[in-house]
Amino acid sequence: MNDDALQPEPGADTVRIGIVSISDRASSGTYEDKGLPALRHWLERALINPIDFQPRLIPDEQALISQTLIELVDGGCHLVLTTGGTGPALRDVTPEATLAVAHKEMPGFGEQMRQISLQFVPTAILSRQVAVIRDRCLIINLPGQPKSIEETLQGLPHVNGIFAAVPYCIDLIGGPYLETRDAVCKAFRPKNAIRPPRS
Repeated sequence: MNDDALQPEPGADTVRIGIVSISDRASSGTYEDKGLPALRHWLERALINPIDFQPRLIPDEQALISQTLIELVDGGCHLVLTTGGTGPALRDVTPEATLAVAHKEMPGFGEQMRQISLQFVPTAILSRQVAVIRDRCLIINLPGQPKSIEETLQGLPHVNGIFAAVPYCIDLIGGPYLETRDAVCKAFRPKNAIRPPRS
């Protein structure tokens, strides 16, 4: 697939997506952040919708993470993806900050993310990613490495990625209709939830 040729499809719903990279060192300029470019690149490949990105690069501070998530949701984001801060280290507080702003928990996302990572390393059981709903927004904690972000969202030949379930979840909470490129990620919806093709 030629990434340069990928363009949003006319008529598709615009989706506002918050992408949040959580890292003390990247946010202080000690090293280049790779989380935001990885998230943006994958989403632009996967979705045919026009995307209004809302990027944030912040340190591992629990109150700041929660505040950022609230601001993104209040600002009209339908989906927020975070990367970083989900391990067992003392500064890893992304899951706590995410759960603190939740109206509903969505444990299946975290379970599936660990299943994907376990295909590569036994230490995947140390990952604490969570997913929650706040108002009409789905918030998902992703791993910190670009390769892991792609594997988690897109899946493996024998393991489903998590993003296949995201569009229907957003349907159910009253968000826009997300459409994916099947070559990257085929969204799953029940037949009665699939819109007819645009003419």
